[in-house]
Amino acid sequence: MRTRATRRHKDWALAYALLLPGLVIFSIFTFWPFLQNFKLALYQNPPYPGLPSTFVGLSQVGDVLSSVTFHQSLISTLLFVVMVVPTGLLGGLVLALAAHKALKGMAIFQVIFSSTVVTSVAVAAVVFGTLMDPVVGLLPWLGLDPHPAILSNPTWALPAVAVIAIWQFLGLSFIIMTAGLQSLPEEVLEAARLDGARAPTMFFRVTIPLLSPTIFFGLVVGFIYAFQSFGQIDILIGSQNAEFTHTNVLLFYIYRALSVQNDPGLAAVLSIVLFAILLSVTLLQFRFLERRVHYAGN
Repeated sequence: MRTRATRRHKDWALAYALLLPGLVIFSIFTFWPFLQNFKLALYQNPPYPGLPSTFVGLSQVGDVLSSVTFHQSLISTLLFVVMVVPTGLLGGLVLALAAHKALKGMAIFQVIFSSTVVTSVAVAAVVFGTLMDPVVGLLPWLGLDPHPAILSNPTWALPAVAVIAIWQFLGLSFIIMTAGLQSLPEEVLEAARLDGARAPTMFFRVTIPLLSPTIFFGLVVGFIYAFQSFGQIDILIGSQNAEFTHTNVLLFYIYRALSVQNDPGLAAVLSIVLFAILLSVTLLQFRFLERRVHYAGN
């Protein structure tokens, strides 16, 4: 017994020793900066650089949460998430179903469908920005003349940026859905075929329930991805119209508060709010949506 307990303690010591370097790196570059936000949120910075910050306590949090700019930013973020996540998941599922066939050369299409996940935000933004250009873009080539330009139009600017985010999310969504389809139990699918289930019945009554854990995982990942989208808006909108409130999503608002307004206190409050939103959405998804997830074997 003593030998077994000693061996167990050695195993635990080895495990913690292997984890220690990663924990140290995460503590220095992730955990400590995040905890510093709670301190910065209590101080208000003057609009002019070089002046000392003032301790204001929690009053700054109330001022930020009650401001019109924050409400507009939150609405823009939620609209952006609604446009990106369902479309990206559905598109990834459709592409995964199309590529989930034992046909010669299908591996080439799988590589093409998943290639968007490795495309940088800058490259995607430049390509789509060129296509949306009112002079050399796709619409003038089709004989259309948008006034104002898409990226300068308050109605279409956010959907236009969402198209880029959807395109990039398609690759990750396709990979997730393909992995889920490949892990489906073949005996269950074969039993449904032998029972005479047709393609629509197979899809909605068998494939989707078995695929629900994968869809649930993709939904969580998609929400986090959409809430943290920033580069597309910064490249396409930020340089053209710094006060464009329709595309001022939370992460872009944080960036402007820190780099343009030189207000670390405001940026800290917004960062804590974004963290709280992501944590709440994830917990709610696990709390309510997981009840409808069907695991093969339960």
